[in-house]
Amino acid sequence: MNRRQMIKHLAILVTALGIPRLAAAKKPPRLIKDKAEWKRILSPSAYDVLFEHGTERAHTSPLNAETRPGTYICAACNQPLFDAAHKYESGTGWPSFFKPLPGALGTATDFKLIYPRTEYHCAHCGGHHGHVFNDGPKPTGKRYCNNGVALNFVPKGKAVPALRT
Repeated sequence: MNRRQMIKHLAILVTALGIPRLAAAKKPPRLIKDKAEWKRILSPSAYDVLFEHGTERAHTSPLNAETRPGTYICAACNQPLFDAAHKYESGTGWPSFFKPLPGALGTATDFKLIYPRTEYHCAHCGGHHGHVFNDGPKPTGKRYCNNGVALNFVPKGKAVPALRT
């Protein structure tokens, strides 16, 4: 097989594998706002983390000590991301979870520290939340290490705000 045929076959394979996955995804449309609008809506620290991929200092988020039942939502768009039942104390200084809500997050590979890490973001607005590591507790073995400033907490019994549009 020559190089041109190999590229053609790879393109067909990628298309065949990718289209069913895209068709099966039933997520809300991605919310897009310009930088000026996000800066108007969010605090400077939340904007830095969510849309400039910043990191808040460890041990600074009041959400580290939050233990009530409820839902953690994206601070930018109100997308529910984590159930409080899946939060645990990881000792890292950031709110950590072992399981996100279904369809709430997307991932990308991040090379910011030279070696590859898995960055995760809100599936609705694309805001950066943190990184996922393979050193979490059972049953998933995952640690979703979240910047607290990128989250809001809604206690159980209170209505989750509508998704931002």
